[in-house]
Amino acid sequence: MHQNIALVLSSGGARGYAHIGAIKVLEKHGYHITSVAGTSMGAMIGGVFATGRLAEFESWLVSLDIKEVLRLTDFSISSKGFVKGKKIFERIKEIMPECFIEDLLIPYCAIATDILQGRETVFNKGSLYDAIRASVSIPTVFLPQQIGDHFYVDGGITNPIPVNRVKRNKGDILVVVDVNSPRPFQHREVSAETNNHEKHRDQIDMIHRKMNNFLPENKGNEIGIFNLMNRSITTMTRKISELTLEKHKPDLLISISVESFNAYDFYKAKEIIKEGEIATEDALNEIVVNNLP
Repeated sequence: MHQNIALVLSSGGARGYAHIGAIKVLEKHGYHITSVAGTSMGAMIGGVFATGRLAEFESWLVSLDIKEVLRLTDFSISSKGFVKGKKIFERIKEIMPECFIEDLLIPYCAIATDILQGRETVFNKGSLYDAIRASVSIPTVFLPQQIGDHFYVDGGITNPIPVNRVKRNKGDILVVVDVNSPRPFQHREVSAETNNHEKHRDQIDMIHRKMNNFLPENKGNEIGIFNLMNRSITTMTRKISELTLEKHKPDLLISISVESFNAYDFYKAKEIIKEGEIATEDALNEIVVNNLP
């Protein structure tokens, strides 16, 4: 099969690593991606793909353990967010040289939110790094990206599945990868990677403690202020996504459960990518079954 597709990649934090698995399976089945639009982690994965460096990026991601994630997490004392994001982007630049969106292999756009203006911003030209850094800036976690007089935060606040922003070409089909799906999560067999993560439970707990240290917690609230904000953003994103998919129905929807992984499981790249592969194979098989006479 050779079918051109316009690809839309949702926001979703670390779950967005599943986009890599989806892209790999789509290409394996002969689909040809001719344009891509993404929000937050979807903007990052889509941007890396558009540079032709996705394989190198994946190799680096799966090499990261919890200790390396901690090393790359440059905590800030700013009230605007507790992670600067400078270290991680410096490392990304070693894999993916700095470039302009206009020079990418295919049409690309990233979605961010101009927080002072309270509106969606579409990055389809200029610095790829500025676009990605603006789009992934989860409020209260990453420092906002300042460009001129504007401060940008995560695009998921305004457009978590940018179906209406992807460039369409004659004869293509619309494919959406949604990593915030409400569908129930089918738990897999515990892998060696999962067992290895448990060995670093103290370091993982330390990350959560640091989050709560930067965000004063109400001791009488078992949810905690960080989890409360995280759940609030997730709920808002989910509702906007549902409305978007009702209005712009894709030809192929690849769904990864919001319950599959935490948005901050950045040390579980291999497992999350695999989840994206499984979900994509399932979605393609469903198309075949539905088209049977």
